[in-house]
Amino acid sequence: MTFSVTQSGAPCGAIVEGLDLTKQLECSQVAALRQEWLRSHVLIFPDQALSDDDLERYSLYFGHFGYDPFIAPVDGRDHVIAVERKAEEQAPVFAEVWHSDWSFQEVPPAGTCLYSIKIPPLGGDTEYINQHKALAEMPAELRRKIEGKTAIHSARAGYSPDGYFGDEEQEADRSMRIIVSEEANDTRRHPIIRRHPETGVEGLFGCFGYIIGIEGMSDNESRDLLMEVYNWQTRDEFVYRHQWQENMLVMWDNRSVLHKANGGYDGYDRLLHRTTIAEQIVA
Repeated sequence: MTFSVTQSGAPCGAIVEGLDLTKQLECSQVAALRQEWLRSHVLIFPDQALSDDDLERYSLYFGHFGYDPFIAPVDGRDHVIAVERKAEEQAPVFAEVWHSDWSFQEVPPAGTCLYSIKIPPLGGDTEYINQHKALAEMPAELRRKIEGKTAIHSARAGYSPDGYFGDEEQEADRSMRIIVSEEANDTRRHPIIRRHPETGVEGLFGCFGYIIGIEGMSDNESRDLLMEVYNWQTRDEFVYRHQWQENMLVMWDNRSVLHKANGGYDGYDRLLHRTTIAEQIVA
């Protein structure tokens, strides 16, 4: 079974057509898809009527399941979580800030798969930013400021008892199964400029939010530098804005892009199912 790939025309993203992901893929197809994924960073598969079994099988072509620490899975599954918002929901839109999924882990996940089940007629786009391109085009003076520096990552601002999702009144009507935990106060360190584990290409890794400081710098110095980097790495010229349709699978490379959700669909239900792909650790 052959397939076609059409580039989005944006700094990242490609549409893949000609595959039925409800069927078992051949090893050669998976290898070709992996190369397209590494090249384009975000792959879009329209018109795929997937079950959770199909979603899990496809995810496992690219690695083991990753660990999702702060969102409970859907009933009957260990590795599928629901990204859900009800029409009447009042809580803020989930993940409406730039981030790389779970960058605060010791070994952050390689990728994420997100499959659309119910999509509103307006709003709800997901944006992606190419962090290889952002670094390649970064002004030399700013790059010198971050060269060799190590960022401190943590989920505490979001998922700790004192964090954003710890506000019980605000979170009372949220559909998503958020888990608030002291574990969110843990910290991990990763280089700000990091080589992609598979391609070796340098890129920026993570951003202000999950990054709470820079090793060896004061809080004020860290904050100022992180904001300077953030203002550069989130520029419009690095962005692909994805418009969802129902029965669409999107997979992205957390090692090379940031992403964020968008609202704008108040009064409509929205439901997607998500899996996380772990990094392959080579001994």
